[in-house]
Amino acid sequence: MIIRSAEARWTGDLKTGNGSLKLGSGAYQGPYSFNSRFETGTGTNPEELLGAAHAGCFTMALSMMLSNAGHPPASLHTTAKVHLGKVAEKLTITTIELITEGHVPGLSVEEFERHAQTAKRDCILSRAISATISLKATLK
Repeated sequence: MIIRSAEARWTGDLKTGNGSLKLGSGAYQGPYSFNSRFETGTGTNPEELLGAAHAGCFTMALSMMLSNAGHPPASLHTTAKVHLGKVAEKLTITTIELITEGHVPGLSVEEFERHAQTAKRDCILSRAISATISLKATLK
């Protein structure tokens, strides 16, 4: 089993506090805050990172499917737009839009769409959104 990790640290209250996010691989470490999450402040936010992860996962899955079908892509580009909205007065991710463009020689529009729909359904992050989430909480 492969295990990946990431960390979050936060100090202070919600609106005036601040935090940092760090990927276990060391590829990214940076700040986040109320302003960067819900307004236009500098830094990142969990939804943006989820979007990057989902776009990356989907694009790799689509590349694999196209290659397995005998049509390796020359290039693929995917943008993920993560929408936050209120559901029962709670901020909720209501939609993730995956917008992908591909340059795949010899492939029809219909075949590309079919493979893209399968990749959307089958990529690890798409499936993870409905995964069981466990939690261990320790108070120090």
